[in-house]
Amino acid sequence: QVQLVESGGGSVQAGGSLRLSCAASRTLFSINDMAWYRQAPGKQRELVARTTIIGSTNYADSVKGRFTISRDNAKNAVYLQMNSLKPEDTAVYYCHAEIKKYRYSSWTDYWGQGTQVTVSS
Repeated sequence: QVQLVESGGGSVQAGGSLRLSCAASRTLFSINDMAWYRQAPGKQRELVARTTIIGSTNYADSVKGRFTISRDNAKNAVYLQMNSLKPEDTAVYYCHAEIKKYRYSSWTDYWGQGTQVTVSS
């Protein structure tokens, strides 16, 4: 089974940093775009950052200049470096990937289990 496993969440004070990691199992054929989303209680899930297979990136306006998404295709992994964290960044963060497990399989959406990020004033 293909799984996305997240790590790196925690609690920090405003202005601090965290680095989130998400890695897929190695038993897959191909992995496409990878992204980080977040969701706070009572709010819609929102896209935080996305990276394509060639490494181009896209960020939500609220995190531009503070967060950096990167990927390691050899490890089927995606990372989110979060600097200058604000209380408004508090949420559960989920990684996402579009994966083809076998050559003739359909592309399938996979989600990580979620990791809590809490930023205090």
